[in-house]
Amino acid sequence: MKNSKGKVIISCAVTGSIHTPSMSPHLPITPAEIAASARQAYEAGAAILHLHARDPSNGEPTADPDTFMQFLPEIKQSTDAVVNITTGGAQWMTLDARIAAARRASPEMCSLNMGSMNFALFPMLEKYKDFQYAWEAPYLENSRDGIFRNTFKDIQYILHELGEGHGTRFEFECYDIGHLYSLAHFLDRKLVKPPLFVQTVFGILGGIGADIDNLNHARHIADKLFGDDYEWSVMAAGRHQMPFATASAISGGNVRVGLEDSLYIGKGQLAPSNAAQVSKVRATIESLGLEVATPSEARQRLGLKGSSQTAF
Repeated sequence: MKNSKGKVIISCAVTGSIHTPSMSPHLPITPAEIAASARQAYEAGAAILHLHARDPSNGEPTADPDTFMQFLPEIKQSTDAVVNITTGGAQWMTLDARIAAARRASPEMCSLNMGSMNFALFPMLEKYKDFQYAWEAPYLENSRDGIFRNTFKDIQYILHELGEGHGTRFEFECYDIGHLYSLAHFLDRKLVKPPLFVQTVFGILGGIGADIDNLNHARHIADKLFGDDYEWSVMAAGRHQMPFATASAISGGNVRVGLEDSLYIGKGQLAPSNAAQVSKVRATIESLGLEVATPSEARQRLGLKGSSQTAF
């Protein structure tokens, strides 16, 4: 793992496609809300903004490039943050739909999931009973019989279309140990180039569990596979978000927070904003005697092309 020199890159996943509007009044839905929340997260210390889009009429996840383009220019104009556009979208979207916004925007960075998996949202139906919109409950229930598809062919297609075609680099999302080995396969074939930004993900039902032993094992395997050719980052779902971010920072890694990954900031306490989560993790990082990386420092460490080379 590359030496972070004490500076931790904070990523913020602003809205995602996991939570539904009825779960929190603070979840950004409209383009204006997403832009404002992203700007506030940047001002709080996020160097990278991981972005999804939602239908402004009802909050349903959307891959529509026109919707993305309603907030991407504003974020670029109001921040210096690295814009990271999802290629995961939601599991029912086609591959071409999932990358349509990135094709249009030609961003510095995109997310890229490193394997097909069960991605279970249906357990949330045990907690939430009343929904504002008709799509919400079926959306969660359908994950019981859904597969989040990311085959080797799909991954190579995204690498070709966005990596070779646009000079975009990737947040490689690894939800299990096998995903690390899949990434190593693409590295061996020289279809990806260092430095790799490896985002290990914990606590999604269908992926590796949020157990600190798993975090340590994932770090050990990543070190074996990638040596000094990668930057390590950690995100964990729900109540595990802050403890795992802290563990990553202590171990010399980077962190990801945001309302995509958890709606809470403390036990039973909804996070009022993405910025509140960024501020909390930043305070933790600084209490450890570490510094937070700027967007410019993140760009240099991750080998990004620069915001001037995007198409928004």
